[in-house]
Amino acid sequence: MAKEIFPVQKTEAEWAAVLTHEQFRVLRQHGTERPGTSPLNAESRDGMFSCGGCGHPLFPAETKYESCSGWPSFFKPLPDAVATTEDRSHFMARTEVHCAKCGGHLGHVFPDGPAPTGQRFCMNGVSLKFTPVGD
Repeated sequence: MAKEIFPVQKTEAEWAAVLTHEQFRVLRQHGTERPGTSPLNAESRDGMFSCGGCGHPLFPAETKYESCSGWPSFFKPLPDAVATTEDRSHFMARTEVHCAKCGGHLGHVFPDGPAPTGQRFCMNGVSLKFTPVGD
């Protein structure tokens, strides 16, 4: 299977130089942060959640909701902001969500979210950055 090519390309060494150890583990090695550890869980200001790797805008703040999962959750990404692949790790089938611009692993999407989409984009907070309106 050919490796997918994304608009933002860096070597593993280049990614490691610009990301924290935890960001690299999650974004580039498909890790998962511990639930309840992200300060973005409590973020409620108006603004934009972007990829922590490349800065690509992903989720407007108005699509964030409290899912009680322990991770920041959203019901709808911006158009063409994310892409998905099938994830068969951990002895189950899930839908992995990654940044459409750099391919960074963001989290997973599940079909148990609120209206209007019914989707729960359960994202690792360490894979995101938040910019409040006006910044």
